[in-house]
Amino acid sequence: MTTGNSTSPHESSSSQPSNQQETITAGSADPIRMTGSQAIVRSLELLGVTDIFGLPGGAILPTYDPLFDSEKLNHILVRHEQGAGHAAQGYAIATGNVGVCIATSGPGATNLLTPLADANMDSVPMVAITGQVASSVIGTDAFQEADIVGMTMPITKHSFMVRDAQEIPRCIATAFHIARTGRPGPVLVDITKDAQQGMMDFTWPPKTEVRGYKPVTQGHIKQIREAARLIAEAQRPVFYVGGGLTKANASEELMSLAETIKAPVVTTLTARGAFPDSHEQNLGMPGMHGTVPAVTALQKSDLLITLGARFDDRVTGVLDSFAPGAKVIHIDIDPAEISKNRYADVPIVGDLKNVLPDLAEILAKDYSNSLPDLSGWWTYLNKIRTDYPLGYVKTEDGLGSPQYVLERISALTGPDAIYVSGVGQHQMWSAHFIKHEKPRHFINSAGLGTMGYSVPAAMGAQVGEPEKVVWAIDGDGCFQMTNQELATCVQNNIPIKVAIINNSSLGMVRQWQNLFYDGRYSNTHLKTGHGTERIPDFVKLAEAYGCAALRCESDDDVDDTIRQALEINDRPVVVDFTVSPDAMVWPMVPAGVSNDLIQIAKNTSPDFGDAA
Repeated sequence: MTTGNSTSPHESSSSQPSNQQETITAGSADPIRMTGSQAIVRSLELLGVTDIFGLPGGAILPTYDPLFDSEKLNHILVRHEQGAGHAAQGYAIATGNVGVCIATSGPGATNLLTPLADANMDSVPMVAITGQVASSVIGTDAFQEADIVGMTMPITKHSFMVRDAQEIPRCIATAFHIARTGRPGPVLVDITKDAQQGMMDFTWPPKTEVRGYKPVTQGHIKQIREAARLIAEAQRPVFYVGGGLTKANASEELMSLAETIKAPVVTTLTARGAFPDSHEQNLGMPGMHGTVPAVTALQKSDLLITLGARFDDRVTGVLDSFAPGAKVIHIDIDPAEISKNRYADVPIVGDLKNVLPDLAEILAKDYSNSLPDLSGWWTYLNKIRTDYPLGYVKTEDGLGSPQYVLERISALTGPDAIYVSGVGQHQMWSAHFIKHEKPRHFINSAGLGTMGYSVPAAMGAQVGEPEKVVWAIDGDGCFQMTNQELATCVQNNIPIKVAIINNSSLGMVRQWQNLFYDGRYSNTHLKTGHGTERIPDFVKLAEAYGCAALRCESDDDVDDTIRQALEINDRPVVVDFTVSPDAMVWPMVPAGVSNDLIQIAKNTSPDFGDAA
């Protein structure tokens, strides 16, 4: 028996994983007698899974026994189930394949709630397998019982409960199908202990059809033609690019279309790198902490070409005042997103990988000689770009400048590295001051904003991409939430590099207290930095875990410290960059106001002038 929910997927565009998709038909059609636990392991092997992040416990213990014998599955023992979930996320984003995590019932499963919610908000393909108490005691408040299916229904793309061993292959295969098709997202498979221990006849492949679940991947040609017409008429178009474009693996298609239309491109937090920062048409990140040119372009636009984005509040500010003169083309694989927050004049449901070439073909065929001259639009935007470049003021207290640290990490490491940020000021500085040139190379918790995300997600990314340098860019507050996964990294030879941007405070909260609460710093001083008790001392903590540990307290020493970190590849490296607590993230749109009121410093707004 299985039960489950089927909810609307939650972020744009589908990815087509490589090895996991291709191996689904492998195996024998002849039934093989085995236990449900063996069926779990065998199903994962046949789905092409190679790496799993998990932590055993009583209700999932039957599955850990055959897992011990698997030669195809590399199980990585985490120190906390939340770490397993975020690691699966980092693995999925970096590789494009489904990330897998596993936990026991009760607290083990509930510790996955945050990663599942995070993956749901950012549309990360992930399958979580949890053990459940025996069917006979469900509903009796048995030891470590929790209704994890009920809890996860609002925060997953689908949730299964499996009580019959025979249903295990079908449910697991279907979970992978749902997780990676359409708008990607997390799927939970909760399996009772008796189903794991019971006998079943294993055959492969099972049927994975889901009634009512048929993602639309091809855009409607009439709507695509209408989109082409609006583009041909626009004088101030802007590509508003969200994370769905990365999920669709459509960066090349965007590049071709953008260079044809010659319109400016802005990339949201989950789309950084989907269109290279070095390209002259890239204006940077929009939104609350967006660049002035990106925010201005959207506000003054007469046409938003919206690709896999969802008009979330951190981009739009006060929704009624967002891009007030713009018509909207919205292309998204999730029909629930279109016109949810902003009315779409031309809605197109489909996979960006398919829709963008169709749109480009129609533009080339019907409008090749009549695309608008955007020189006036670019004259205006380039003046904004010249007058209000992204920058920062050096600190006055002699401590390090966080923006400079990130600039130098980026310059000395290069664009082939993967950068995984935590949440807060360092996340925004990472979005701005690291040069993002490639998709899937900047990983962060955007929609949910989960502190503690960086270290385990970087761990997962490093497992998925072992040949790449992986930097975890973390804050001193975030780092203390999940740093126990350094033990996992050391024991499993996962050589991530951790840059702690240590301002000795909950930096983003402190910034708001400075700007909006008269500098009343209530409960934001963490005492981890220069001139404090250093509780904890991050260098000593890292050394206790078996990591290489470095400290940098001056901008003069930043380059040498980064070079030392880059030379160490046989174990994780933790660098305590002591920076000023007074450094702030600018630009900024204060909450509850129009993006027109963006500030470049405290109480200082730019003069936009008039658009072309």
